[in-house]
Amino acid sequence: MTLRATIELLCVGQVEERWPGRPPSAIAKRPTGDRVKVTASGLALDSQADLSVHGGPEKAIHHYAADHYPAWRSELVRDDLQPGGFGENISTSGLTEDILCIGDILTFGTATVQVSQGRQPCWKLNAHTNEKRMAALFQKTARTGWYYRVLEPGTVKQGDTISLVERLWPEWTVQRVTQARLTRRIGSEAAATLSRLPALSESWRTAFARISEKDLSEDTTARLGGK
Repeated sequence: MTLRATIELLCVGQVEERWPGRPPSAIAKRPTGDRVKVTASGLALDSQADLSVHGGPEKAIHHYAADHYPAWRSELVRDDLQPGGFGENISTSGLTEDILCIGDILTFGTATVQVSQGRQPCWKLNAHTNEKRMAALFQKTARTGWYYRVLEPGTVKQGDTISLVERLWPEWTVQRVTQARLTRRIGSEAAATLSRLPALSESWRTAFARISEKDLSEDTTARLGGK
């Protein structure tokens, strides 16, 4: 399978005090024309405010499809929503959640990355976009974008090509896995499979393990005549 796209925007941001009385954020990413180092923790010029829930090796770089913005502008009647506006690091056209899969290995610039999970946005996306429903709408539509872990450091620049190198688990698209994670609508067997999927981020594997264990426990209780 040949999948490739051009990096239309490469965006980075620094931690800022955005909202009085609330935690700081680095969600306001801005395009850069510089060639940027790609390290195990992400883009060298980029920052995250709270590493307990943002960034880190499993969520080093966030990629969002520019393809989704026309739908957002139409649905929310907002012309100001433009690529780069949701805190993503990379913006392309032609790569979406229903095309890419968990575990996909890609190259861009001189770096090699792997799709690790979808995005589970928090209140900061609402505040950043001035749309109190934004995080919920991301989850409802599964138009969340996805994260990469860095397999081989390198450099990247706007205009570089991003290409699929290897697909390991074609049955687990980012869309399918993200919908399952955010809605918890998944059977215990599939959840157990995802809990063992090595390319999936550890936190999502743990979440699917809990879903599987809960379903199995409820099934056992039902078979024994419990409530």
